[in-house]
Amino acid sequence: MRQVSNTTWIGVCLSAVLWLLASSAAAVEVNFQPVAEGVYAHIGDMGARTVANEGLNANIGLVVTPAGAVLIDSGATYASARQIHAAVQRVTTQPVRWVINTGGQDHRWLGNGYFQSQGAEIIAHAAAEADMRNRGHDHLSGLQAALGKLADGTVPTLPTRWLSAHDETLKLGGVLFEFKQRGGAHTPGDMLVWLPQTGVLFSGDVVYVDRLLGVIPVSQTKPWLATFAEIERLAPARIVPGHGGVTTLAIAQAQTRDYLLALRAHMKKAVDDGQDMSAAVRSFDAKPYMRLRNAAELMPGNASRTYLELERE
Repeated sequence: MRQVSNTTWIGVCLSAVLWLLASSAAAVEVNFQPVAEGVYAHIGDMGARTVANEGLNANIGLVVTPAGAVLIDSGATYASARQIHAAVQRVTTQPVRWVINTGGQDHRWLGNGYFQSQGAEIIAHAAAEADMRNRGHDHLSGLQAALGKLADGTVPTLPTRWLSAHDETLKLGGVLFEFKQRGGAHTPGDMLVWLPQTGVLFSGDVVYVDRLLGVIPVSQTKPWLATFAEIERLAPARIVPGHGGVTTLAIAQAQTRDYLLALRAHMKKAVDDGQDMSAAVRSFDAKPYMRLRNAAELMPGNASRTYLELERE
């Protein structure tokens, strides 16, 4: 029988330890912190999608009702959804009976398959359906490239209940939820989730704080501002944004609304004056927003896409 040398055995043990450390490092840490009575938020990583955060670089909400838990957004992958569920179970023994998708971005809904397998009803606005169908597999391909095996088991799984009105109210577990949709924002299906009893608003990707918002090809800044106007009408005590820490209306106005207003005003003038897009992008005064995370890399794309949107209006 061949003997294994001490050097070989040490090498095998070291490899095992390194593998365990790598696996531990790759596991995303989800923690729900209280926002109001029965209302919680996980504040996600504000950087890019990475192995370390398992693509979960956005905020997730949780509302505990007498008849079950309501999860607001399901995460980016089957695996991260399982981590979210484990975090829910550290807060409550109630099962997750409902999952609300606030929009069509990957980290809002690609965890749906896991929660559907747990028996949850998945709710979203009908305005998100086409976006989810059109971009779901592209999102998954991007996550597979970024995360490798951590994306295994993820299947784009559509909601089981679609809301159709601009304003809808549901009682979930005896708790009143109000849903507001004003034509989209970061994605076409973005909607607000308002809890009038506690004065807490889950904005999804309508509000970004601490980091710069992203205007992507499916974004529309005009309805985005109309949606923000609805937030101002509601005057929430606390906002759980799509990205960034739990915040106030004043901070959301300064870091989301004011940036969109400035961007649109500048690009409208450029279009009206016949200024070409590259010159308009260069002349936009970005200095007030450069302190926000990701500003340098996102600013040019935001400006050019807003210019193109104003050209179409």
